[in-house]
Amino acid sequence: MNPTHRTTPLSTRRPNTGDTHTPPDSAHSVSPVGGIGHKRRVRTFLAGLAAATMVLGGVTACGDNNTAGKDAVQQGGTFKFVSPGGQTSISYPENERKPVGDIKGQALAGDKQISLDDYQGQIVVLNSWGQWCGPCRSESDDLQGVHEKLTAQKQGTVLGINVKDPSKDKAADFVRDNGITYPSIYDPPFKSALALGGVPASVIPTTIVLDKQHRPAHIFLQEVTEDQLWKVVEPLTKEQGPQ
Repeated sequence: MNPTHRTTPLSTRRPNTGDTHTPPDSAHSVSPVGGIGHKRRVRTFLAGLAAATMVLGGVTACGDNNTAGKDAVQQGGTFKFVSPGGQTSISYPENERKPVGDIKGQALAGDKQISLDDYQGQIVVLNSWGQWCGPCRSESDDLQGVHEKLTAQKQGTVLGINVKDPSKDKAADFVRDNGITYPSIYDPPFKSALALGGVPASVIPTTIVLDKQHRPAHIFLQEVTEDQLWKVVEPLTKEQGPQ
């Protein structure tokens, strides 16, 4: 049975404020700009242009080969991702959810290994990001806000997947300079995508909200706000974990 899809109206989506649409090579990367407070004040200038871009392109994200406007189906765990008609906000009812495969890799900070299995019975908000990506920089404070709510309630975590960043140090500097406390896996080639059932690796940022059984409950192929994300996450705190 295909999941029930709910699409966020184009008129309510936050515009893409990033000026970078392709990942950098080792010689050309975008330095982080502004702190968290500054980022909250700058999301206005390109609103009209960004809205037109969303209508024409169907997605607000960085990517070297944006495929969100096409249906994508691939096996990963038992979950299969499909984005009919280029939807960028997709909801999965509880009785139709399927688990993703295990995701693991080296932590962005230090040499520790991080695995999705480390968070058994917890909500995990997966977010693919790069410090070179404007929307990723813009939404980092929103993700931090959701992470703080989850940890305060002892319900889960945000788990970043840092992708296409040739410099681990530069990505780690961005995390430190912006007061981000949730962990990230350092995964430049985005191999983690293989466990995510065909979620397009070329669309950055992507946010995948996993319930307590690590099944996708909602996927955003776009920049998100704290309010958008918490509206999806909060109901999951009341669901049962693995039996």
